[in-house]
Amino acid sequence: MATDTLTRSPLEGDASRPNVYRNLIDGEWLESTTGQTFENLNPADTRDVIGIFQKSGKADVEAAVEAAKRAFAKWRLVPAPRRAEIVFRAAELLLEQKDVFARDMTREMGKVLAETRGDVQEAADTAYYMAGEGRRLFGPTTPSELPNKFAMAVRNPVGVCGMITPWNFPMAIPSWKLLPAIVCGNTCVIKPAEDTPLSTFNLVRVLMDAGLPKGVINIVTGFGPEAGAPIVENPNVDAVSFTGSSEVGRMVGTAAAQNFKHCSLELGGKNPMIVLDDANLDLAIEGGIWGGFGTTGQRCTATSRIIIQKGIYHKFVDRFVERAQKLRVGNGLDEKTEMGPAINREQMDRDLSYMEIGQREGAKLKCGGHRLDKGDYQYGYFVEPTVFVDVDPKMRIAQEEIFGPVVAIIPCDGLEDAMEIANDTRYGLSTSLYTKDVNKAFAAMRDLHAGITYINAPTIGAEVHLPFGGVNQTGNGHREGGVGAIDFYTQWKAVYVDYSDRLQRAQIDRAE
Repeated sequence: MATDTLTRSPLEGDASRPNVYRNLIDGEWLESTTGQTFENLNPADTRDVIGIFQKSGKADVEAAVEAAKRAFAKWRLVPAPRRAEIVFRAAELLLEQKDVFARDMTREMGKVLAETRGDVQEAADTAYYMAGEGRRLFGPTTPSELPNKFAMAVRNPVGVCGMITPWNFPMAIPSWKLLPAIVCGNTCVIKPAEDTPLSTFNLVRVLMDAGLPKGVINIVTGFGPEAGAPIVENPNVDAVSFTGSSEVGRMVGTAAAQNFKHCSLELGGKNPMIVLDDANLDLAIEGGIWGGFGTTGQRCTATSRIIIQKGIYHKFVDRFVERAQKLRVGNGLDEKTEMGPAINREQMDRDLSYMEIGQREGAKLKCGGHRLDKGDYQYGYFVEPTVFVDVDPKMRIAQEEIFGPVVAIIPCDGLEDAMEIANDTRYGLSTSLYTKDVNKAFAAMRDLHAGITYINAPTIGAEVHLPFGGVNQTGNGHREGGVGAIDFYTQWKAVYVDYSDRLQRAQIDRAE
């Protein structure tokens, strides 16, 4: 396929100054109309400036949307298998540059290299999966109720899709949105999180290198009110996909509804892990540590509540706390580091405030609870892995999403009591049960109110070929990943072909 090439570099700079990155609009790298920029800082060491990015405004969004609208007229007519071939080539390129992109991501986001390599891998996995969907955009064929008449349904693209993505998975989550959208024939305007724009740039540049035509994906960087809201409000944006907090998601959904836009909201979580008396205790402890402190607890699926049956409660707590205290906290670029910093000062302060709230509420602080600010820590946003025990399920630390390395441990009497505690929250994203009893496992799969349930694994670890999302205030029912993403980025058209050569009136001209 013949493609247009980019006419300008996305950045400029030299060895003594940070790179300056521009917006991508209609295949060109452009400065924002505001003339303003912002710094992308390393949360582990704020002396390290990853780059300078455009602080965009409404005019930049409008230009990007117009470019996407023009590109849609041609892109939707490209056969889906050809669109998918570009995505497949991008997957290959992602893996070739996996370590480079992982280091960029660790610098801008803070999580350890093992996790950022996994983030890039997830984007590649999504690309491979969605490339296959280019030859499988299936629709049903069905018998007509009338003779000499053919009936079927086909998937059509939605149009221009606006995307607002978070900072915790700065390449994986953009890939969940962009790749199914373009395979289905849509064009896109994406605003990456202001804390982590570089990883989205890396993903989109790979797609351009793989042959994506200009205007199919456009990037506008900046902050929510100035650059995010205009995407949602623009009348030429046909669908909006947002991942972030439930509070902001409510505003996005309300604004999108004004113009009847398709809207996918992936929001917060307060995810419980239940451990019963018969569980493999070693496995449960390692799962809880990984689920609670992986990505510094900055996952919508993080294991923020652990509900323990009383027969093993004290044994679990002692061993879990001992393991948490040994976690090595530091700069994620060090391969020995197990937990990195909070993403920014605001998140660090939020973590610290909830550590104080937990103590005021009467929960017992077993470890952590403080900022790390001595030595090299002084340049970053580090907090201790924190564990509260004897937590009442109604306490704020057991009900509200913290998005940090704070785990609340709650005792329970058994499975029924545990599930009642687990379900007693406004969220419903991910749940987990550790047991060797298959009957209890199946009861939990049925009765836990969530979009995801793991058995003998923590609440994190979703795979790209299954639908991802939750219930209650975790979202509005749409799913990312797998066929759920295809469902969101397409709309059905019913097609009838009458080859009887006469007027046939459905439900009226029936042979009695």
